[in-house]
Formats: sequence, structure tokens, C-alpha cells
Amino acid sequence: MDTRLQSFQKLLDIMDELRAKCPWDSKQTFDTLRYLTIEETYELSDAIIDKKYADIGKELGDLLLHIVFYAKIGEEQNLFNIETVIDGICEKLIRRHPHIFGKVHVNSVDEVKENWEKIKLKEGSKSVLSGVPNSLPAMVKAYRIQEKARGVGFDWENTEQVWDKVQEELTEFNKEKDENSEKMEDEFGDILFALINYARFVNINPEDALEKTNRKFIKRFNYIEQKAKELDKPLSEMTLDEMEDLWQQAK
Repeated sequence: MDTRLQSFQKLLDIMDELRAKCPWDSKQTFDTLRYLTIEETYELSDAIIDKKYADIGKELGDLLLHIVFYAKIGEEQNLFNIETVIDGICEKLIRRHPHIFGKVHVNSVDEVKENWEKIKLKEGSKSVLSGVPNSLPAMVKAYRIQEKARGVGFDWENTEQVWDKVQEELTEFNKEKDENSEKMEDEFGDILFALINYARFVNINPEDALEKTNRKFIKRFNYIEQKAKELDKPLSEMTLDEMEDLWQQAK
């Protein structure tokens, strides 16, 4: 037997044992596992951003366990099982890659994405955007919305047009700001959406970029806190200039 199949069978057997004999595992449901799965996904994201490759493998194992766990619960309730889960994704991958498993020819990544979205619509999707989960974080959601719209040709032609849109939204925000309008929030949202669009055009993942900036800020602010402690001076009693000097040191 293929060693990969042996490893997977071992995991399935362990899951059967845990579900039958472990007090904690036997009580879990779709609902109780859901938030744990979300946590594991974010831990994988952290490992990827930090380029901790050994941790990526570990977190993938945790996620694979969750998939097997859900499939076991589904089997117990006669809803689905690990075979239907795997067969379903295999069939979908074959169906949505006619340029690999069929006679369709493509010349670029963009054409692959366009075909993917067109096939989804033929399969019965009511909207190109229907596959974007409502609960996604807003920045990730905006990025995915834009990608999916691009898949059917609804997109800007070049980077300059997108940057012009950013400038346009900034101008509109400034007009509302000067008038102290209630529309400020809407206009600010438009700025963010346009910036995310620009990031996509220049091949920057805005979620990753912002998270790296968050971590950079935390690291530098922690430096200020540590120096304040060494000086035996509460941070709240420091002047902004003093903190700025320490910030520059941290850089």
C-alpha cells in the first residue's frame, strides 16, 4: 500500500478509537468543533506569515484531524462520510479543470480563473459572488469579491486606473470630512475597497501586508515599553517626543 494511504488510514483508525472511547472526543459536535477549526486556521495563517515551515506542517495536521473529525460525525448521522468528502472534491477538481482533464486550452492563469467562475455558474451558482462567505473578515472578503468579479471580466484594465480610483475616493472623503457629513464612514469604506483593489493589481495581499505592519508596530511599541521600564518611568508620563525618540531607536 502507498505510504500516504497507510498514514491516512492510521488517522482514520485513531479517529474511530477516539470517538468510541474518549469522553471529550465522543461528545463533540459540528457546532463545538467549529470555533476550534477557526482557531486552527488562524494558527496556520500565523505560521505561514512567520515562515515557520515546521509549524505549517503541524498546523496542517491539526486541520486534517478536524476534517476527519467532521467526516466521522457526518458518518454517524448518515449525512456524509470521508469517502463522499474526498470523492466530491475530486469530482469538482476534475470538472473545474477542463484544461487538464478535458480538451479546453488556456494560455494564462487569468483564463483558468475565468473558466472556473463560468463553470460554477453552469453548476447552478446563483451569483459569481455566492461563494464568498458572509463571515469572512472584511478585508479578506473585499479581496475575494474583487478576485471573483475579475474572473468574469468585471475589472479595471490597468494599475493606473485603479490608482486614479483611490485618488477619487480620497477626494470624496475629504469633501465629506470638511462638511462633517454622516457619509464619512461610507466614503472611508470606499477608500479601503479601492486600496485593496490596487494592492491586488500590484500583487500584494492586503491582509498579509497589514498583519506584517501590525506585528512591526507591536514589536516597536514593546521596545518603547521596555525602555520606559528600564528608565523607571511610566509610559503615561512620557512626552510624545520622548516616545518618538524611542520609536526611532526601535526602527
